[in-house]
Amino acid sequence: MGTDTVRAEAADEAAERRREQHGWYVYDWACSVYSTSVLTVFLGPYLTSVAKSAADADGFVHPLGVPVSAGAFFAYSVSASVILSIFVMPIAGAAADRTGRKKPLLAAAAYLGAAATTGMFFLDGDRYLLGGLLLIVANASVAVSMVIYNSYLPQIAPPQERDAVSSRGWAFGYAAGSLVLVANLVLFTAHDTFGVSESTAVRICLASAGVWWGAFTLVPLKRLRDRRPARATAAAPAVHGWRQLADTVRDMRGKPLTLAFLLAYLVYNDGIQTVISQASVYGSEELGLSQSTLITAVLLVQVLAVAGALGMGRLARTYGAKRTILGSLAAWTVTLAAGYFLPAGAPVWFFVLASGIGLVLGGSQALSRSLFSHLVPPGKEAEYFSAYEMSDRGMSWLGPLLFGLTYQLTGSYRDAIISLVAFFVIGFALLARVPVEQAVRDAGNPVPDRI
Repeated sequence: MGTDTVRAEAADEAAERRREQHGWYVYDWACSVYSTSVLTVFLGPYLTSVAKSAADADGFVHPLGVPVSAGAFFAYSVSASVILSIFVMPIAGAAADRTGRKKPLLAAAAYLGAAATTGMFFLDGDRYLLGGLLLIVANASVAVSMVIYNSYLPQIAPPQERDAVSSRGWAFGYAAGSLVLVANLVLFTAHDTFGVSESTAVRICLASAGVWWGAFTLVPLKRLRDRRPARATAAAPAVHGWRQLADTVRDMRGKPLTLAFLLAYLVYNDGIQTVISQASVYGSEELGLSQSTLITAVLLVQVLAVAGALGMGRLARTYGAKRTILGSLAAWTVTLAAGYFLPAGAPVWFFVLASGIGLVLGGSQALSRSLFSHLVPPGKEAEYFSAYEMSDRGMSWLGPLLFGLTYQLTGSYRDAIISLVAFFVIGFALLARVPVEQAVRDAGNPVPDRI
């Protein structure tokens, strides 16, 4: 009877774990639509057009009295949102660790971001400042929510399930992004049929992403559970968050090769994130491509990113993760260089460029995370991956800033897009200098046959 009881309890525990996992997947389904529809496709070209309608005779807008080229306003807003995220993410993470009440923090970040995104429906006329403010709030909110979201993974999945659970969440996000983009494409291309203007169709697409985000967030909030914190601290979240981050960085100084990899990742990932956020502006403003063309291109990227990740995973088994990542950075460099020469008004060549980005996008990021996992000392996974998350989401501000400055100084989006090559070249050079096998040994981990 005792054995039956143990088995029943184990079955109940497994069922509850699966219930939480299913709820966890749905948050990626909820928030990924913001990243795809809003940040990648619609907001860049639309906010740029709104800023241009508010510009003076010289093409400048003046937020807070600072002269800014209207064509660079979106890039600067993205950069500002990431800088804000740097300050907020450690505070939110520390509050979650200190109190164990992750669901209220997830809800606050998700619904603040969803409300800001829904509010983009009112972004018309010359309200570029409203657009910049809503973008900053929404972008910082999604970054904070992802810190809380990712911190659930060790709690809802034992080590042997973690890779599969993480991959399913990633797949849910791409599936939602693709599904909503198809609906966006139908509305945008047939806006006359629906009796709305093109501008109104764009604003509906923007706002619908916020409604989607908020509606589906109800599922993880219902299914995920809060746990008692492993250790309590009397420090305020802001103090503890920065203290914990500082302690981790100090510990990394004793693992200089791990820190060297993180620096390389910080540089080339900044380039990747900037390409994702600025490609639609380049396509619409420099190449004169229609919004429907941009949506189709992003759909192509979504599909090929999955195939590219799987293909690069196979390459890594043969050549090692480091060499495969280096190959992807070389491919990024070639792709951006080719993008500089794309003829205006030629959708086919833009689709070719999108295909190149899609094939290296998923793999370069997935392999970077798996390689870093080998460089983390045993027992310090959470704090090291907190620093990794900061590098992934909190440090990608320099790329948009460089993109915006280059455009403002040269007036050319071609010069702005080619300036991003520097991130991949420097990242390649930094990663190439990291002896990863020695880095794995120094971290106290066994060295895989291929790395």
